[in-house]
Amino acid sequence: MKSKLLISSLIGSALFAAAGMVAPAMAQYMEYSQGPQSTQSTYTPMIDRAQREIDARIEQGVESGRITRDEAQRLYQREREIGERASRYKADGYASAAERQQLRLELDALRADVESAIANPRAAASYERTPGIDRREAALRERIEDGVRDGRIDEREARRLYRLERRIERDELRAKADGVVTWQERRQLRRELADLNEDLERALNNYDDERDDRYAR
Repeated sequence: MKSKLLISSLIGSALFAAAGMVAPAMAQYMEYSQGPQSTQSTYTPMIDRAQREIDARIEQGVESGRITRDEAQRLYQREREIGERASRYKADGYASAAERQQLRLELDALRADVESAIANPRAAASYERTPGIDRREAALRERIEDGVRDGRIDEREARRLYRLERRIERDELRAKADGVVTWQERRQLRRELADLNEDLERALNNYDDERDDRYAR
């Protein structure tokens, strides 16, 4: 009798330990393999690891001289903003599918820009400030983020818009590389921002039109 109880106790302990090992792995698998259908919790190991890896890559780029200090500041600022956004998403006890998708898109975009900076180093320069253009870029990026979070912009469209936004940012960096942004370069950047704004408005209006059509049926 005692031996049967001992065997049962050992089996129970083994099953409990196995469950403890499997649960985190399953949560991690569901987070990225299922995408928008991932479990709604604050457990986001892959997103957290991606943030650490990107942070380390920026540091490597700076140490090797392939990322200038000005570039690093911009990249670190974006990484901090993503981290702060992740913390806000988790503040209510879970990160929703749309919020996880938003973080993945932003991290993918940031990772691509870090690798691009490392692959195409530019000489350090005293960059001219363009606060008006920078504010418009930030405002458009925030509107894209809001559209994804609200479900008004799907993942495919968001990737396209983020790609356009990153292109404008790279054009701005190239314009600043010689220390002076000419009026022609400023005009070109404003034109690109206006085009991005039109694309964003079109994406949002398409969603509203489709929603109205559904309600009208």
